[in-house]
Formats: sequence, C-alpha cells, structure tokens
Amino acid sequence: MDLTLLVDNNTLIDRYLTAEPGLSILIEDEDVKVLFDLGYSDLFLKNAEKLGKDLSNLDFLVLSHSHLDHTWGLDPFIRYLTERTIEGLDIKHPKLVAHPEVFSSVRIGNLAEIGCLVTKEKAGRHMELALARIPVNLSSRLVFLGEIPRENTFEGQTPIGMKQTPDGAVPDLIWDDSALAYKSDQGLVIITGCSHAGICNIVSHAQRVCGDERIADIIGGFHLLNPSASQMAGTLDYFRQTRPMALHACHCTGLDSKIALAGVAPLKDAGVGLSLHFDPMP
Repeated sequence: MDLTLLVDNNTLIDRYLTAEPGLSILIEDEDVKVLFDLGYSDLFLKNAEKLGKDLSNLDFLVLSHSHLDHTWGLDPFIRYLTERTIEGLDIKHPKLVAHPEVFSSVRIGNLAEIGCLVTKEKAGRHMELALARIPVNLSSRLVFLGEIPRENTFEGQTPIGMKQTPDGAVPDLIWDDSALAYKSDQGLVIITGCSHAGICNIVSHAQRVCGDERIADIIGGFHLLNPSASQMAGTLDYFRQTRPMALHACHCTGLDSKIALAGVAPLKDAGVGLSLHFDPMP
C-alpha cells in the first residue's frame, strides 16, 4: 500500500505544497484507489496535481465524519467530476463509504453549520452511496471500520455542537466518526480522520475487526489538541501497553500532545507531501 498525505494543517519541510486546517489522504493498494476525506476546500485537488496523483479514477471516497475540515471538499470534488464529464475526459465515479449520519446537519455556537454542505440526495447523483455502521471491506486488506464502540471512560464522551435528527437537535457525540485499517506484513496500519471516537477506542476496534494485535503505524488526527489530563494520561498508558511501531500524528494533534506521545512510541514527522509504503500481509 502506498499512502500520500494530500491535506494537513502542516507541510513537510522544504516541500512546496500548501496546507490548511483539514485532512485528505490518498491510499493506493494495488488495483484499489481510495481517497480518505477531502479537507476544507479544493486544496486536495491542487496538491494532488502537484504530486502527480490522478483523482479521476478513484474506486472509493471515504468520509471519516461530517465536520467541515473533512467534508467541505466534497462540493469541489463533484465540480471536478462534472467538469471532466463536460470536457469528455475519462472519469470514474467512486463509491462513497461512510457512516449513515455523515450527512446530518451539525451546528455549534453561532455557527449554523459545521457539517457536510452537500446533501445525501445530491451526493447520490454523482456516486453510489455505501453508508454503513458495520465494517466494510474496500479490498482484501483495507477495511472501513464503521461505528466505533466507546469503551473507555477518558475519550469519546464529550459532545461537540448539536446534530439535527428526525426527533430534533441532540448533543452530537459524533457517532459517525470512523477510520480505516490496513493489514500489512508488520501489523495494522490505522488511518484516522479526527478520532472523535477516541484514538484508543479506534485502535482496539481495529484489532478486533482485523484479528491482529500488532500496530505497525497510526496516521491522521488523534483529537489531542487540548486534551484533558485524564484523556492524555489514558492515551499514554494505552500506547505504552499497545506499543505501536510508529505514530504519524497530525491534523488535530497539538504540539504538547506530540511531545508526550513521543515519550511512549516512535513519533514521526507528518505533513502535506508525506509518502509512506507498507507491504501487504502475506
């Protein structure tokens, strides 16, 4: 599997790419091509072009959750597909994989919308929708983890804003937050969006789903921007026991948290332009 970080809050040093507060990751696993999240704007398209990555032939588009820094690139992606169609260029309409609540409206404070701006109906005109709470296999080695159980007491317990449901607005615990897991020869590679469900909950769920306790790498947002003392302590204890081979913590992971994580696991640099390769499980 080859993984390329197209959008992050930071860029790698000496790489002439652009960053924004968002996340988008391209995953290429032999004959399967997956775009995980779309960032906040059309930046993922611009950085992909600079990096020589073709997004016109994706097999899957996976949304980790509904928030603006992961889904607001959906509108420019639909425009990208439409413009290529108008020009008679080759195009492949990917299957959109996400939790069923990913298109729900979310508001917080005086912000009337921080969720996806594209409706479920409109997205369905351009892509086949595969909305699921259960794990979905994208290839023989790559799996969408579905809804993440909230098992511990130190993460995934605090709502962010209000989500609109058929019964009215309710505090949003972001049950649509999910992730991907890849079965490599050295263990699982876990690819996260923001980890609102809790990075430890996500890792434990991935281990159960994939039947592998080994963690080769975790890449993405860890939701550790300004964590409580209990969340940080619980996360550090968890990683001391889990012993991941590497961490590429980015996006919504603060500097203090990165420094703390580096004390319990090999923390690697991450930013736009990051390229990683993982050999598949035999």
